[in-house]
Amino acid sequence: MIAKIGRSSNLFGTLSYNNLKVEEEKGEILLTNKMIETPNGQYTVSQLSKSFESYLFANRNTEKHTLHISLNPDPKDNVSDEKYRQMAQQYMQEMGYGEQPFVVFKHTDIDRSHIHIVSLCVDEEGKKISDKFEKVRSMKICRELEKQFGLISALEKENKVNSPIFKAVDYKRGDIKSQIASAIRHISSQYQFQSLGEYNALLSLYNITAEKVEGELHGHSQRGLLYFPTDRKGKKTGHPFKASLFGKKAGFDSLEKYFESCRAKMKSLPVREKLKEKIVLILQSSNNEKSFIKKLQKEGIETVIRKNDQGRIYGMTFIDHQSKTVWKGSRLGKECSANAFNDKWNNSSKVANEEMKDQQTFSPKLTQDSNHLFNAIENSGDSFFESFRGILPTLSDENDYEEIEFANRMKKRKIRKRR
Repeated sequence: MIAKIGRSSNLFGTLSYNNLKVEEEKGEILLTNKMIETPNGQYTVSQLSKSFESYLFANRNTEKHTLHISLNPDPKDNVSDEKYRQMAQQYMQEMGYGEQPFVVFKHTDIDRSHIHIVSLCVDEEGKKISDKFEKVRSMKICRELEKQFGLISALEKENKVNSPIFKAVDYKRGDIKSQIASAIRHISSQYQFQSLGEYNALLSLYNITAEKVEGELHGHSQRGLLYFPTDRKGKKTGHPFKASLFGKKAGFDSLEKYFESCRAKMKSLPVREKLKEKIVLILQSSNNEKSFIKKLQKEGIETVIRKNDQGRIYGMTFIDHQSKTVWKGSRLGKECSANAFNDKWNNSSKVANEEMKDQQTFSPKLTQDSNHLFNAIENSGDSFFESFRGILPTLSDENDYEEIEFANRMKKRKIRKRR
């Protein structure tokens, strides 16, 4: 079981998010602790928030007073409502929040049930409850609960080679937005990637693609990011969703900082050389593409291959689920680059460089479809920057023009600072 602890200054918003699941019949309230009860056991957000008012009025200096915890058992665990109640009560008690008012929501909007706990981290006197060694204590409690309730151990599972926790987006299951949100949250909190192309390669495993749109609106330069659900072949199967709907981590500013952070961390990762050796050895022992992919999958490594209409390979990306890292082939070395695999499988080492320029990539220029998107946003009544908080291009060729574009921007910024 995995516990995620979040804090914010927006109690009403946190309660609204969880109670909306109940209203949409995709969730229910399992437990309330020190909460004002209602005659029928049903609650509005206003009724729930009343139980916290005295604590908020007493609050002294704690800005992020709202506690939002999710407890996530393994998808294979069959947890009853009564077990969830006991687990939530015990978890809050041992974390030091047992005497606080809190409400436990069960969510069933994705393919695995889980619970969310909403409370406050300030006591009746307005003092902040200590959060020292919070993550360590939380992990210890989760291990205890796993043994007590017979759950699959998250610690043991981490040591094994695993495929992604979440299933790919399936438009037939409905509620596409929640499915995409779950995948993005999982990706952004678990995996390391250094570029927009690598991020999009990871998204493709979940039947999602992120598309960049930019152009002019009322004479002003605009740009944005849209997420689309796709089928297994990468074909779009639904309408786009704005990046802002999935939180700041889905936006360009946060992604850009995350890329820089990952670049610094991944340079010294020993897994890079180990992964390279493994790929080269498996390539040598594989007769064809399918054999190569299957052998890597057995090692917990996914392969995302990009080809043009003529079948020429122009992109190779490797996703190592064990180390939770994503690597463009050329980052690992020439032996793992797109050209190496194309020469091995397609026997086309003499393909002219001009062919690469003819690849079907997503142009950064404004297209007719982009005009329709901007007009739709304009007509919706939302301001553009409220609608779009980020930008991410779609998968491009191995040259990754978006990386080059990003590097050029960074150089220009350095030049400006020097001046």
